Amino acid sequence: MAAAPSVAAMKTLTALLTGLLLTLAVAGLARADDHHRVPEPPLGDVPPVIVEVEGDAADGFGIHYDDGTALFPPTDSEAYAECGEYDRRVARVRCRTEVRVWYRDLADLRRALEHAHGG
Repeated sequence: MAAAPSVAAMKTLTALLTGLLLTLAVAGLARADDHHRVPEPPLGDVPPVIVEVEGDAADGFGIHYDDGTALFPPTDSEAYAECGEYDRRVARVRCRTEVRVWYRDLADLRRALEHAHGG
């Protein structure tokens, strides 16, 4: 018949098992945390950043990006003229509203960039 383990051996075994379980629990929590991270987008999918907006609605805006490209939307009168080509009144009103909001937002963005650049 085998001898019963001593109280000291039982305490040591319990401490080792508790330590092992705690280590596994912490490792599991750390690994579970990896699933909550926001993945970094691939560099090719990052849209260019607007660095400058110049001009106004009447004369036309110029939108310059950090990659060196630029966009020059039509003036507001050209855009409104294109809106007049829609057949339905609702479509013309929607188009004019989109143009008005677009140019208002471009003017706001231009002022914000000037303010951010200290100008």
